[in-house]
This record gives sequence, C-alpha cells and structure tokens, in this order.
Amino acid sequence: MTVVRYSYEGEKFEILVKPDPALDYKMGKKKDISSILIADEIYTDSGKGTKPSTEKLLKAFKTEDVIEIAEIMLKKGELNLTTDQRRKMLDDKRKQIVAFIAKTYVDPRTHLPHPPLRIEQALKDGRITIEPQKNVEEQVPDIVEKLRSIIALKSENLDLEITIPAQYASQSYAVLKSVGVLKKRRMAK
Repeated sequence: MTVVRYSYEGEKFEILVKPDPALDYKMGKKKDISSILIADEIYTDSGKGTKPSTEKLLKAFKTEDVIEIAEIMLKKGELNLTTDQRRKMLDDKRKQIVAFIAKTYVDPRTHLPHPPLRIEQALKDGRITIEPQKNVEEQVPDIVEKLRSIIALKSENLDLEITIPAQYASQSYAVLKSVGVLKKRRMAK
C-alpha cells in the first residue's frame, strides 16, 4: 500500500491506496475508486491512525462522502510512488526522450540521425537526469544542451510539400507521420 497526501489551508489529509491501481487512476486509465482504496477512511496521519473531524472534512471537501473525498484527493493530491513504479516511469520517459532526439536531431558531419543506443550511452556518460513527471518536449532542450558536450547534435527541420496520388494516400499517411510532423493535408481537385 501507499499514501495519497492532500493539503487544504494548512490541514493535511491522507488516504491509503493500492499503488498500481492508484497510479493507473492518476494517469487517467482506471475509474473505479472503491477498488483503489485500502480502507474507506480519511486520515490526518495514517501512521498514527488519527482522523479529521467532520467539520474539517466539510470545510476542505464540502462533503463527508469518503468516495467523493478520495476522488478529489487522487486528482489533486500527491501520490507516493513505489520504487518499481518510479523506475518504470523513468525508463519509459528515457525511451521517449531518446526516440524524440533520434527523430529530431542529426549528426552535423554525416547529416544522419544518431542511433538510439549512442544517445542512451551519452545520457549515461553525461549523468543527465530525467524527470519522470515532466513531459518530453519540456525536457529535451535542456537535455540536448547537456548532450552537445558529448555528441554533436544538430536540428534539421525541413518543410516539405509532398504530392501523393490518391490511390497511395492511405498507405503513405502512416509513413509520413512516423518521420515528421504533418502540418496540413490538402486534397487535390
């Protein structure tokens, strides 16, 4: 089990939850609150087992219903992640960042993309930290600046206008999306 903490005007509230279903809920995957909660109780300190007064609950949440309060706490509160969850999120984020850099940046000497393995090794060599909670686009500029001291990186962005005959358009769409960003689509007349 793990704890979800929520603060409101200096008052602290805690609920005990199952780690994986709670993370799924936070990520928008799971909806049934009752399967996430370990106990249908709201605490001010779950370690000591102290519970808030009804007045405090009404002041903070405008309700006494445990399910509604748990829903608010899961959405707005802070979920303590287990070590395995944090490691998995970090690995997933690292893979996303490596894929993004490999897709967006090239070696200026060869004008070819760096292999993902080289980018991962440079991340390790540079001891570059990745934030599992931040999205990829926010982190990449800082990471690329740090990586430039280890491997040469250059951003190559080209605007291309590609004309594709109608019979090949459906097959081409996925290929074009995988190598770049599709800005607009126009049907020939």
